Amino acid sequence: MLLMAPQFSIVFSLSLLLGIASAIDVFGGMEFSYLGRDGPDRWGMLEPKFAPCSIGKRQSPINIQRNQTVHNKLLKPLTRNYNSVNATLFNKGYSVGVRFEEYPGDLWINGKNYTLKQFHWHLPAEHQIEGQQFAAELYLVHQAAVDGSFAVIAAFYQESNADPLICRIIEGLKHLGGENTTVPLGILNINELNRRSRKYYTYVGSLTTPPCSENVIWIILGKVMSISKEQIIALDIPLNSDCKKNARPCQPLNGREVDMYDELSC
Repeated sequence: MLLMAPQFSIVFSLSLLLGIASAIDVFGGMEFSYLGRDGPDRWGMLEPKFAPCSIGKRQSPINIQRNQTVHNKLLKPLTRNYNSVNATLFNKGYSVGVRFEEYPGDLWINGKNYTLKQFHWHLPAEHQIEGQQFAAELYLVHQAAVDGSFAVIAAFYQESNADPLICRIIEGLKHLGGENTTVPLGILNINELNRRSRKYYTYVGSLTTPPCSENVIWIILGKVMSISKEQIIALDIPLNSDCKKNARPCQPLNGREVDMYDELSC
């Protein structure tokens, strides 16, 4: 079980829940891009419901400075239980990912259950460590049935060897078309996502795409995975031309606390 510090207690208004739900649909029906007039600097002006992108004070991603993190001894190891289930590869134009057609497993935080809904990639990574931007970042998006709130586990990739998970969907990527297309994957083995995490950072932020709804629990894993150049290209090809580098710039911390769990220093 992951025990969060008191500041991680979250109260959601109905309007916030509706905003997040519309984004996680899964992140469909949005008109924005990463370049030009519809780029990140203007997201908040594209639609009224996107206003948090401009005026929000708890936005994501962020640049994590290790010397400014708090070693929180109340934090516990992550409790994740994922299963191999029927899955579908999707292309939303601004991201490529996998959604599940059956119950794939869950994450527990503070005694609260969050079901894994989907995972997708950003190229390059959105979060940074000490200003370092990694080659890619994987987001595991979870939602709590009790109140619709969200928790996202993020994992960095450095360009090196091929990632086993992406290897399992590489044929699907070759057949994935443009925006709003899907490819059935059948039973997808996601067992390696259950690996124990000896170190992670956690903070309260937002969705990194419009409507940029806030009060999302973020968990950034300390272990960096590897991805091959060929896999990066395969994830990039289906994206819209103005979303080829789908990484929102880092946002101000605005006084938020970033907590760290480190098994070796507990």
